[in-house]
Amino acid sequence: MVEYQKILDKIYSDLKKTKDHGEVAAYIPELKNVDPDKFGMYLNRLHGDNFYVGDWNESFSIQSISKVFTLGKAMSLIGNDVWKRVDVEPSGNPFNYLALLEQEEGIPRNPLINSGAIVMADILVSELDDPKKDFLQFVRNIANDESIIYNEKVAISEAKTGFTNYAIANLLKSFDNLHNDVETVMDFYFHQCSLEMTCEQLSNSFYLFANRGKCQRNCEYLTLNQIKRINAILLTCGFYDEAGEFAFEVGLPGKSGVGGGIVALLPNEFTLTCWSPGLNPKGNSYLGMKALEAFTTATNLSIF
Repeated sequence: MVEYQKILDKIYSDLKKTKDHGEVAAYIPELKNVDPDKFGMYLNRLHGDNFYVGDWNESFSIQSISKVFTLGKAMSLIGNDVWKRVDVEPSGNPFNYLALLEQEEGIPRNPLINSGAIVMADILVSELDDPKKDFLQFVRNIANDESIIYNEKVAISEAKTGFTNYAIANLLKSFDNLHNDVETVMDFYFHQCSLEMTCEQLSNSFYLFANRGKCQRNCEYLTLNQIKRINAILLTCGFYDEAGEFAFEVGLPGKSGVGGGIVALLPNEFTLTCWSPGLNPKGNSYLGMKALEAFTTATNLSIF
């Protein structure tokens, strides 16, 4: 029997002793004030008890992890038509890279880099009656938690400094791959990134991606075929230009955000969220990457 709590406690204890916790994402003003020493983990086992350690119950900005939710919602609304507007290849470049988008005539490499996520935002703006309200309710529903909110200060902070993202949106517009007003789409995009969640809430919300499209309340949001596609993209594209390293070291589908969160899953078994705000040079949580590697090494649990 795997002693999950002992494993989490040891990972937490070992990593808290390390001097280097990475650097917080200071380019977003509201994020630079977060304590870099925060560190929490929450393990949601689909068929057993849950386990946690550290700052698992403190809310943080999930940032790019929200791209998985917009992808899932877009697929639930328009199905395979999503793939007419984005590709499914790893970018091999930073998440806000512009040159590749221009070279490939406005078709983002995948839906988990900024350009691809902005296209997903555009789809939701087109398809939802009240995009910000309806999307927030979708996230609350899959997490089974009505307390999840947008952090308006973070959204405003991102809008004031999001020059590269505005450039991406305008470039998409020039190639006719953005159908709505740039300001409207970007307002939605900045809000989705500002979602605040705890490690527990994130693990609960990713339950459906590990549970064949059904959330903890057994409501089906996505088909098994759609879940297969999403998990494949998580494995190959979930960590920007460090996706190969994560697959090699950890061996799980997952997604990171510059707020310091990482969530990973083993289909039919568990979801696991780590939060540590300090980032490595690739923009992924420094301690989170190490924690997940240590977890799969200690448990021998991965997709491989």
